[in-house]
Amino acid sequence: MRDLNYDLKQLCRRNRDGSYATQADREHILDLIADQLDAMGFRHMNAQSLKPKHVEKLVERWLAENLSAGTIKNRMSALRWWAQKTGKENIIARSNAAYDIPDRAYVTNVSKARDLAVQTIESIRTESIKISLRLQAAFGLRREESIKIIPKWADRGDRLVLKDSWTKGGRTREIPIGTPEQRQLVEEAKAIAKGKSLIPPRYATYVDYLKHFRYECERIGIHAFHGHRHFYAQARYKELTGWECPARGGPTSKQLTREQKAIDHEARVAISHEMGHGREQITAVYLGR
Repeated sequence: MRDLNYDLKQLCRRNRDGSYATQADREHILDLIADQLDAMGFRHMNAQSLKPKHVEKLVERWLAENLSAGTIKNRMSALRWWAQKTGKENIIARSNAAYDIPDRAYVTNVSKARDLAVQTIESIRTESIKISLRLQAAFGLRREESIKIIPKWADRGDRLVLKDSWTKGGRTREIPIGTPEQRQLVEEAKAIAKGKSLIPPRYATYVDYLKHFRYECERIGIHAFHGHRHFYAQARYKELTGWECPARGGPTSKQLTREQKAIDHEARVAISHEMGHGREQITAVYLGR
């Protein structure tokens, strides 16, 4: 392991900011950044070596790779965290605009949904990972929720109940079990989990298992998980309204009648709650507007 990779790993271990998932994602991003700096010729670095030129070269590379604004901003957050923990906050501009990083697009009428039916999830070797991915698409669960869920406890017959300790922001929520396919999936999850969470017994902690989870998914080409939540939101919208959402080619808000707008609003409020959001406006990310 190179000095910089080791130093950043130790920096993460000494500073446990945020949730377990946030910590794991940050460590993963910083490990990637260390590899990229080495590949660009910045050798023999350590955690105290970060300079403005390193930040600029990294951003140039990310922009050239046509990464999404959201991905680049997440990496910038990790860089700022690194700089802050080593007393070098001032070497990174406060605004991403200083590096010509575009604004994150929250409202889009282009679908980002991922249908797991076309993914080669059968090549995943861990059954609990397959179930977690299917739960993400079938119920709109976040990655952490789909791993920590205790299916036997969550199953209340006509709905799934998520504990606050599993969810982002600690919000307890309920998601309807409305189709035979959802019911079958819940039964499969219960059979695999055997009364416990979907973290296999051989893994001591969530963070340990998350590394294996991420590795298995990346091995078959799944690098992000939000597309599964998009899939759920869009399918649920059609179920509640009777028509496709704008992101899937359905009518935009301007094209709806007054009656349809009322149905649209009710559906968005329901989907927002089911997905663990407090604002109806956030559904535009998944559904378009």
